[in-house]
Amino acid sequence: MLSGIICVPTSQSEFIVIAIIGCGPAGMSAAIMLHDAGYPVQLFEQFDQPAPVGSGLMLQPTGLAVLQQLGLRADCERLGQRIDRMSGQIAPAGKVVLDIRYGALNSALYGVAIHRASLFDVLYKAVVARRIQVATHTRVADFVVGSKQPQSGDRVVRLLDEDGRVVADQLSLVIDASGAQSKLLSRAMLPPRRKPLDYGALWATVKLEGSSFAQTCLEQRYKAARMMAGVLPCGTLPNRSDNLATFFWSIKAGDYPAWRENGLEHWKSEVCSHWPELESLMLQLDALSQLTHATYSHHTLSKPYGERIVFIGDAAHATSPQLGQGANMALLDGWALTQAFSKQDNWSHVGADYAHLRRSHVRFYQWVSHWLTPFYQSDSHVLPWLRDTFFEPVSKLPGAAPLITRLGAGMMLSPIKKFGL
Repeated sequence: MLSGIICVPTSQSEFIVIAIIGCGPAGMSAAIMLHDAGYPVQLFEQFDQPAPVGSGLMLQPTGLAVLQQLGLRADCERLGQRIDRMSGQIAPAGKVVLDIRYGALNSALYGVAIHRASLFDVLYKAVVARRIQVATHTRVADFVVGSKQPQSGDRVVRLLDEDGRVVADQLSLVIDASGAQSKLLSRAMLPPRRKPLDYGALWATVKLEGSSFAQTCLEQRYKAARMMAGVLPCGTLPNRSDNLATFFWSIKAGDYPAWRENGLEHWKSEVCSHWPELESLMLQLDALSQLTHATYSHHTLSKPYGERIVFIGDAAHATSPQLGQGANMALLDGWALTQAFSKQDNWSHVGADYAHLRRSHVRFYQWVSHWLTPFYQSDSHVLPWLRDTFFEPVSKLPGAAPLITRLGAGMMLSPIKKFGL
């Protein structure tokens, strides 16, 4: 038994000790939810200290509803930035080809953009306040099902590192929240087929003061589908007062070495030629190290579970960030998983129940993202022409604005209502 953890017996007198791999938003939020539901959990993190990775993200109404249930929404809104609109135009500052207004669906509806460091701060403080154990510097590469527990006669799970050494023992279940590059995906009932995406992105955090950008709007510019740039106001960092924004620029994965070789000034000149208003933000970048290069892949586990393991977040469903649903999907995963635990007398059936709860919503948004991304990030000439030609007239059709908002806000198939949030 893990030190300091009290095991909770089920109706079948089994003792559940849950290992959660990964201290990102998916792992920590799941740990908080399961802990609050009465289940003992321990987080495992590969780094010496848990820390955020990346820049800003969007908390949609779906994710905010989960955070409300955890009592953490107010803290996220305090550090984040309310977003009322997402707008995209053909560069430079031309025709509108993306226009999502939350008010078109409900006047009280909005999103919240937040820096990953701020979201991490809120979640990690909640983990610490609950005295959830975090094992750091632990690289989990596999697990084995070993000998039986004397209390219940059930076989235990042992976590292994890359050298096959046992790093944790006396566990009953593993929750994999370690992301799209998880080393445990082969343990899924049906392992995924990963599809690397041609386009990734460069990300940077900049100060918003002195710029002409509205604080309540995500703005994007496109040139065909080969160039996409965006500015997302994302609030402040903990114990700081600067208003920040996340800047992102699409780039083909194969072009990244040439981008580095050409140098920062060459790239900044190109950026401003497409979007002159970015000059005040570009002046804040004076080193390549200020930009993070991210690559993306697409996979969806049709059965996000296996023997003694459940997958949540990007480990279960990875895609491009075009729809901005990643963190929100992870929060919904954790909520559904907690519901699955509460409904099952036999914890070994939790994975299948969780998969059933999430299946329709996950598959729908994975499908939409798969087909929508090439309209904004690809080498196609036809798809961006279709986007630029038909979006505006289609968006003005009766009922189109609320439908587009529901899609962009992650609210299709009513996950908030389905989960009683």
